Amino acid sequence: MFLALAHPYPDVNPGNLPQRPTRETVKNHRQLKLCDAGSGSSNFLTVTGSRTLRLTVVAVMTAAATLIVGAPTLGPASLPVPAAVSPTVPPNSAPPPAPTRPILAPDQLERAVVPTIVAITSDSVTTSTAGTGIILTADGLVVTNHHVIVGATAVSARSFDTGTSYEAEVLGYDAGTDIAVLRLADAANLTPATIGDHTNIRIGEPVTAIGNAEGDGAAVSARGAVTGLEQVLTARSTADGSRNRLDGMIEVNAAVRPGDSGGPLVDDTGAVIGINTAGNAESDPAEPVATPRSYAVPIDVAMGVVDQVRSGTSSDTVRVGPTPVLGVTVTDHARGAEVLWVSLWGPAEDAGMEVGDVITTMDGRRISSAQEITAMMMQRGPGDTIELGWIDREGAVHTGRIMLEEGPPN
Repeated sequence: MFLALAHPYPDVNPGNLPQRPTRETVKNHRQLKLCDAGSGSSNFLTVTGSRTLRLTVVAVMTAAATLIVGAPTLGPASLPVPAAVSPTVPPNSAPPPAPTRPILAPDQLERAVVPTIVAITSDSVTTSTAGTGIILTADGLVVTNHHVIVGATAVSARSFDTGTSYEAEVLGYDAGTDIAVLRLADAANLTPATIGDHTNIRIGEPVTAIGNAEGDGAAVSARGAVTGLEQVLTARSTADGSRNRLDGMIEVNAAVRPGDSGGPLVDDTGAVIGINTAGNAESDPAEPVATPRSYAVPIDVAMGVVDQVRSGTSSDTVRVGPTPVLGVTVTDHARGAEVLWVSLWGPAEDAGMEVGDVITTMDGRRISSAQEITAMMMQRGPGDTIELGWIDREGAVHTGRIMLEEGPPN
């Protein structure tokens, strides 16, 4: 949807992969980077709450573009970083169950995982973002972070295992959980990742994050341990002030970096238990943080979005198929959804809508918030016609029938 709300929505040689240093600097404001990489300035998200942190999206990007509903600025790995962190650690008295798969040594684990991931590059009009994706099927179904592909007009992937490059299609996404599903064109005989069960993990268990760190095109591993479960993060984008709450996150002390976004967090058997999303590791290894703190979306949550996308049916939160564009950015208003920005030559502008107008109805339904428009747009597609009612800055009432256009993921 081309509608931006006032809420938002870091080559691997199997074997001895380079390890990332941890760092030593304790500050009142730490920076957590969302794990995708690009070139240019990165986006910062301020974390507030029980811990005040300054987080950065772990994707590498090159510019910013906020033209879409709930879409943050793209750039070197820009994902909504945790703004509020409310840890809830479940009881840890029971010993972990015996593993059903053999425990792997670090070099064995890397050799097993690297063939199951790809480096992702997302290009938009103004930015290029680098991240990581996890292969789910031999014919090229891939899961990654939503913030890696948001706003992209073209997405491509490259196998760390073979070096083969693919064009990628965005099949669907859920901005609320920061998950996106891709299909690699003409892919065959790929190695799918082993999907684990995050509900079986315990505090203190060893984990490894592997991804396209810094967007350099080489798979790099970061080892650590689980330090928290069921974390609640409120990510706020400094690009547009948008906020997004991420529930049930896994916290680890592995140094996840820009470019790792969308990559796997694996247990010591090589099974994926989470998708790396945000971290406080700095881009400059010469300035390590005292204690790395990174967050991953539980794999069960991610696979729920994958299943929804594969069903072919959109929901109020999961977009399946091409994104419909209205061509406005809106925010909450006492009378509906106020228009903050109108796209040139877009459907809304063609209908006569201007900045400062307030959308009050959509298809005969009263609008009371920007989020309601987002939810209703999820049920529409490019080419659909909607009827909008709005009030201009002088108080005059307008109505119009608008045909939605196709736009980039938001």
